[in-house]
Amino acid sequence: MICSVERKEIEAIRPTNILPQTPFWGRVKGSQGFTPGGFELTVSNKLPNSSFKTSTKSREDLLILIKYINSTQCYAYVPYGPKMEPDFEDHGVFLEELSETLRSYLPANCIFIRYDLLWQNQWAQEEEYFDRKGNWIGPPESNIQEFRVNFKTAKWNLRKSPVDILPKNTFFLDLNLKEDDLLYNMRYNTRYNVRRAGKKGIKVTEHGMEHMDEWYKLYVETAIRHNMPLQDEEYFSAILKNQDSRKNGVHVKMLMAEYEGRFLASMFLVLSNKRGTYLYGASSTYNQHSLASYALQWEAIKTAKKSGCSEYDMFGSAPNINQRHPLHGVHVYKKGFGGNLYHRMGCWDYPFLQNDYEMIKMQEMNN
Repeated sequence: MICSVERKEIEAIRPTNILPQTPFWGRVKGSQGFTPGGFELTVSNKLPNSSFKTSTKSREDLLILIKYINSTQCYAYVPYGPKMEPDFEDHGVFLEELSETLRSYLPANCIFIRYDLLWQNQWAQEEEYFDRKGNWIGPPESNIQEFRVNFKTAKWNLRKSPVDILPKNTFFLDLNLKEDDLLYNMRYNTRYNVRRAGKKGIKVTEHGMEHMDEWYKLYVETAIRHNMPLQDEEYFSAILKNQDSRKNGVHVKMLMAEYEGRFLASMFLVLSNKRGTYLYGASSTYNQHSLASYALQWEAIKTAKKSGCSEYDMFGSAPNINQRHPLHGVHVYKKGFGGNLYHRMGCWDYPFLQNDYEMIKMQEMNN
């Protein structure tokens, strides 16, 4: 076996930059109907088919969430895991070995395991998948992706999921840069709006549960404006209530931008080890809300930097500047802050019960 696995307590999972692989994320998802489980994964570098670039043995903690579809069936979900990564040609071999090793630790009625892979998309490294202007056009069709990922596997059992859950595309900012350099790297219009917001007197401050109702009003307004599915207020309350102290790895800051006594924009900034993540944002339709959003984002970036983070994750964008993409406006806004666009592999499934899996897959494709 390439992998060995041992159970561990959720709270014993070690700090990591990868927010969805923290005890905090397990607690939040536990309040939303998932059953979290912790594991320690060990991979030997000397065993056949292994191409890890690290030492003889690599260890990492793994958070797995069990979700029941009905009273008798469930699936396992690995949010942004596993973190360790072999070479591209061994992605499938590693996931196959890991899935078969984990199987005995999962419920007997577990239909499949779904990996929401944070690894860089294989097709984002190939010139033929970029247009003449340097924009990534995306990966090929699922059957072509599956052919490559299953290369060298014994069971040819990995499937590209019909849905992706966590963001596949995001912008990362290097917070090792000085503030002046971060400003310089912004697009002109973004830098102008950040400075103009300051001159306008838009203030950004941190608030707690006492202003959750104000956050939720802005969120509902934003969701309706963009035709987004609505989460209830308890969903966001759980995020604030389940955070750790900063020294334990994860801390949540609800930042709010106000102008003349009125809240115009708000966001959840999450500090996880050495990474700041822009988890959720919301804004009013009031005429100053645009500038407030720029002030809010810049304050979050500075806060993450001052808190010791070395990188900032915008947590979601379109894969390119295609104006027809539903996240086009979000993409343009986030791109303006000067980060580097990163494309992940997205969700991949390893079915244990093939017939049941095909039925669930069809349901997801039709939703």
